[in-house]
Amino acid sequence: MSGDRSSQRVLVVASLAWSLVNFRGQLLTDMVAAGHEVTAAAPEADPEISRILKGMGVDYVQVPMQRAALSVIADLATLLALIRLIRRLRPAVVMAYTQKPIVYSGMAARLAGRETRFFAMVSGLGHAFSEGGGVGRRILRGVLAGLYRVALGKAQAVIVFNSDDGAEMARHAMLPPGLPIVQVPGSGIDTGRFAHAPLPAGPPVFLLVARLLINKGLRDFVAAARMLRAEFPDVRFRLLGPPDANPAGLPAAELAGWQAEGIIEYLGETRDVAPYLAAATVFVLPTWYREGLPRTILEAMATGRAVITTDSPGCRDAVIDGDNGFLVPVRDTAALAAAMRRFLHDPALAARMGARGRQRAETTYDVALVNRQLLATLGLDRAKVPAAAPGVRVSA
Repeated sequence: MSGDRSSQRVLVVASLAWSLVNFRGQLLTDMVAAGHEVTAAAPEADPEISRILKGMGVDYVQVPMQRAALSVIADLATLLALIRLIRRLRPAVVMAYTQKPIVYSGMAARLAGRETRFFAMVSGLGHAFSEGGGVGRRILRGVLAGLYRVALGKAQAVIVFNSDDGAEMARHAMLPPGLPIVQVPGSGIDTGRFAHAPLPAGPPVFLLVARLLINKGLRDFVAAARMLRAEFPDVRFRLLGPPDANPAGLPAAELAGWQAEGIIEYLGETRDVAPYLAAATVFVLPTWYREGLPRTILEAMATGRAVITTDSPGCRDAVIDGDNGFLVPVRDTAALAAAMRRFLHDPALAARMGARGRQRAETTYDVALVNRQLLATLGLDRAKVPAAAPGVRVSA
């Protein structure tokens, strides 16, 4: 999957237009710099994203897709639109990330009748594969596993971000026999854009950045905050992130109640988290969602912030317990509060752990290193980087 290749046409499919810039912008730029013709596709008619991508040398195409809902008619429209797009563009490579783009791009690549290499980037298995859940979630897992099996039938490789997802996909029979699994260290982080920032003066600030999903650990964060406020009344707890229409979305009334209580400061949503990370002392993500490798953790590490997160897939790949932060059991508010308390008893701890996190961001998660590995895996590199570059596990 490596070697010096001539210019190729590449199609990248996403479920959210903004993610093409925010999460994949540097990868798309590197594809163009390597001499390839790149088209990106997502559901929204977003002139601003289209303008940004055009400035990067990337064409933008809108494809119909319902991100959260399950609809046979809508999903069939997505599949047909992708088949038409692949037939029109004739890409040598199709790369898709997140569930619906992977499922329907994989199927479309098989049905379009073109010589196309398909790669699935699994940036996280999501809500359906999180721990627990009743009959409904088990049925959903079964349906998704079957769809993945069909979509990945002719894939070249599956790219995963952590040491757990490949095994989980195999356990649910989502992978055809012999399909290579390539692990890379997440999306990477621009350590120049997210520069190391000194810790803020004043009372400690614990910051959680996430979509407003219950399984991101929002209630655990608030419960731990209540425990600590009795001992440390000056400590501040902040929440940043957009509402989400997902079934696990946090009710607006519950958020309003927390604000009225004064237990958290809700900062709304933003497209630039850097200043909020710089204004925080410690980053907290008590998620029990099935993460890939949370970009917010990498951003916090690059900023020089210690991280408290759960000992769960993806999170435990980035954080070494006791080194650049603490890992706590999932849904254990007492353990979460105890980890936060350690920073309040030892004010120098946040700076020490934050420095270690910055070092890990530079040596392991820098976006330039990650993208070299990705381009090699996709067969788009121009520098003959081996597919199994340092830090990448390749298995079948």
